[in-house]
Amino acid sequence: MSPRKSAAEARATRGRIIDRGIAIASVEGLEGLTIGRLATDLGMSKAGVLGHFGTKETLQLAVLEGASAVFVRAVWHPAEDAAPGLPRLRALCEAWIGYLEHERAVFPGGCLFTTASVEFDARGGRVRDAVARLSRVWRRRLAAELRQAVAAGELPADTDPEQVTYELVGCYLALNQELQLLADPEAPARTRRALDRLLAPAAADHSR
Repeated sequence: MSPRKSAAEARATRGRIIDRGIAIASVEGLEGLTIGRLATDLGMSKAGVLGHFGTKETLQLAVLEGASAVFVRAVWHPAEDAAPGLPRLRALCEAWIGYLEHERAVFPGGCLFTTASVEFDARGGRVRDAVARLSRVWRRRLAAELRQAVAAGELPADTDPEQVTYELVGCYLALNQELQLLADPEAPARTRRALDRLLAPAAADHSR
């Protein structure tokens, strides 16, 4: 076997482990990830799984990064070509709803980041730090789009981007719970109505 083929197969195996880890963690949390469980599910030896990560913490961090890549593909990529500011923000919000509503093959237990934030919010360590970092990155991106919308006159001049970001995140935490815990089919529509209020465009100035 050539070194190139061997490296490609190792990457493919690592990817399979991460994909299965994402599915497990969305249902059972990152602490639900065990080398033995992954080995059984994937028909591998424990040593074969462990050889790709070394420790459970390293596995958890890799699963978080893998889930982040899925989130970026599902939420950011569909919206990135929209005009900066309110158009892109509305596109992001719609893609975010779709991510929570339809990404069941990847996240059978709902948003992994919501699960992980509850699981690790009272702990210290590298996994908690990674969950917090990914959350801050996303909040900064939302706030940046809000600031552009305000600067362009698309949102009222007195809009507080940090406050609206806070409320947007709250909407999606609620949506995840409504879909997962309460199985409410009206939850996406309720979220869209909340977004319409939060992101109401600035009134046109007819005084000129």
